[in-house]
Amino acid sequence: MRCPKVEKIEMKLIAKKTLDDLEYGMVLKQAAARCTTNSGKKQMISTEPFTSFRAVQGALKRTHEYLISFSEEKQIPNHGFEDVSQEISLLSVENSKIEVEGFRRLLVLSETANTMLVFLKKNKDRYPDLFEAANGQLPIKEIPAEIHRIIDKFGEIKDRASDTLHSIRKQMNEVRSKISQSFGSALSTYQGSGFLDEIRETVIGNRRVLAVKSMYRRKVKGVIHGSSKTGSIVYIEPETTLQYTQELQNLLYDEKEEIDAILRVLTDFMRPFETDFTAFSSFLTLIDTHAAKAYYAKDMNAVLPILTESQEIDVKNAYHPLLYLSNKRKKSKTYPQDIHLHPKNRIIVISGPNAGGKSITLKTIGLLQLMLQSGFLIPVHKQSHMGVFEHILTDIGDNQSIENELSTYSYRLKNMKRFLKKCDNKTLFLIDEFGTGSDPELGGAIAEIFLEVFYQRESFGAITTHYSNLKLLANELPHMTNANMQFDAKSLEPTFHLVTGEAGSSFTFEVAEKNGIPYSLINRAKKKIEHGKVRFDASIAKLQKERATMSKTSKELQEVSIKNKKEKEKLETLNAKVKVKLERYQELFDQEQRMIVLGNKVNDAAERYFISNKKRPLIAELLRIVETENAKRKRKSAAEHKKEQKQKKALKEEVAKKVEVVREEKKKIPLQNTTELKRTKITFNIGDKVRMYDGKAVGTIDVLEKKKAIVNYGVFTTQVNVEALELVSRAKS
Repeated sequence: MRCPKVEKIEMKLIAKKTLDDLEYGMVLKQAAARCTTNSGKKQMISTEPFTSFRAVQGALKRTHEYLISFSEEKQIPNHGFEDVSQEISLLSVENSKIEVEGFRRLLVLSETANTMLVFLKKNKDRYPDLFEAANGQLPIKEIPAEIHRIIDKFGEIKDRASDTLHSIRKQMNEVRSKISQSFGSALSTYQGSGFLDEIRETVIGNRRVLAVKSMYRRKVKGVIHGSSKTGSIVYIEPETTLQYTQELQNLLYDEKEEIDAILRVLTDFMRPFETDFTAFSSFLTLIDTHAAKAYYAKDMNAVLPILTESQEIDVKNAYHPLLYLSNKRKKSKTYPQDIHLHPKNRIIVISGPNAGGKSITLKTIGLLQLMLQSGFLIPVHKQSHMGVFEHILTDIGDNQSIENELSTYSYRLKNMKRFLKKCDNKTLFLIDEFGTGSDPELGGAIAEIFLEVFYQRESFGAITTHYSNLKLLANELPHMTNANMQFDAKSLEPTFHLVTGEAGSSFTFEVAEKNGIPYSLINRAKKKIEHGKVRFDASIAKLQKERATMSKTSKELQEVSIKNKKEKEKLETLNAKVKVKLERYQELFDQEQRMIVLGNKVNDAAERYFISNKKRPLIAELLRIVETENAKRKRKSAAEHKKEQKQKKALKEEVAKKVEVVREEKKKIPLQNTTELKRTKITFNIGDKVRMYDGKAVGTIDVLEKKKAIVNYGVFTTQVNVEALELVSRAKS
């Protein structure tokens, strides 16, 4: 049996400071909580990032295979087992003995490993890397078979474990039968004598005893084993059962000795499999860690990015894992970042106001890289590209050392000395607030020199800074670029969105003004510093505002474009439907016209018959008409004909409905016109010739009062509402 394969590579361990700065230990704790076994939890907590491409690739593939198994019909079987380190250590000790509970744990381990190995072999095309992790291990059927031969499913030694044990237990059963018989006889005798209490009997020290009333204890022969709390009952083992009880005790001792011998023989049987048990334990522990990583990946929607042999970090929609899970529990939003580090853009200088997300962006880059190199899937877009770095160096957070009595700046210089020793073209460095802790101008100059050295050594990295000289340097060097954390210039609130290609303003004076600092003080502060620096920062701020406006405009144009595209598609669909409808209506119209022509021919034939009263010419004419029409028809099956008739019927019903709507609309038109005429405001004068809208008689207006008029028709006069009158002619002046 071989242990799981471990690559023989020279490991360049990532510094503990880097792991602490990036909170790598918290990731391990969260992943360890998802382990099933104690050995898996221990191994997870002690996980350190690989620096070998091959090792990283293998670990990632195994975790990814376990993740995709969640959606497979045949899922990976259970891998859980209890710690067997004590049992394995006993196997190496001569004449040692493993207890029954220990064999139960070894049985679970061997059966679980056997099941896993058989499954992976059957499904090696689906899980090739997990199968490879077994490193050629084979199931061992002898181990569970032998344990099952000796121990039953309840954890008891079987009667047939040895001939001697079988004989002893047979004798024990016979003796127990005799004890039962003799005790039953004594119970009946003394119960009849009235010597026993109501409970009659009980068990003390695995021995059946009589519950004798205290006053009759001298009348019952046997051994007293105790009394009740009140002293009213004495518990006596009858004399008739004592002999058999002693015999049973001797047999129990013999049984214990025989079981001890059987377990020693079973332990000796297992000794040659010591390395196999170790291999099984290591293999299942490895599976457990990958399972935990897979469950961890599932919780944060992590994926396997494209792994490249060259050094690069080109990620889209990258989330900080710890922040993402924390916000997920709180149901809060987490902002993703797009980060691009590759040979043509090795270093990014991130600037912008405080509390804008610069530090968390650095930690996102570093923690994702550490997780990737430890075999963890990461929360990024699946088309992201990532390489492997031999060194990951960080300088993040409060670096003041009270213990060593070092200032922040002194500590940072010591850290930079360490950076200079290790920085090369396979190094990733992350520095927060580069150059701070000293005089701004002097600190900025030192920081600029360090940055130039890192650049010359072709290292990869990201720094955050407020120094203008570092921003200018990033703008001058071809493989270095500026980036900024966007800031809403109106609300003066961070957007937590990283934009590459331009430096960011600190918005120092703007933020001060927002927080209620008097403008007069802010203006005095501006006069204290170089005018050019103020103008430089203001220019950057202005550029950021313009970029934000352009981004908003671009987004709006994109939305309009998408809307227009949808409207165009909608119109095209509508036109297609209208075209189909018109074609169907034309077909119906053509058919109706043909029916009219056919009807006219039949009508002409009928008229000729009416005049001549000759049937033969009529029949001949009708037959000719029918044959002519049939010649135009295509032969169709009954089903086709039925379908066609159904379509025609539906079309006619549709047309009939639309025609009915048109008719109803036409009926409304005169009424609408009348209403409009009635609503026309006309100013009437006395003497005007008028008539009512619904009448023919013409009269003359004699009197006008508000909306009423008295109209004289010569024979009679009547009062009418002016809105009901129609002007015929005006009165002559």
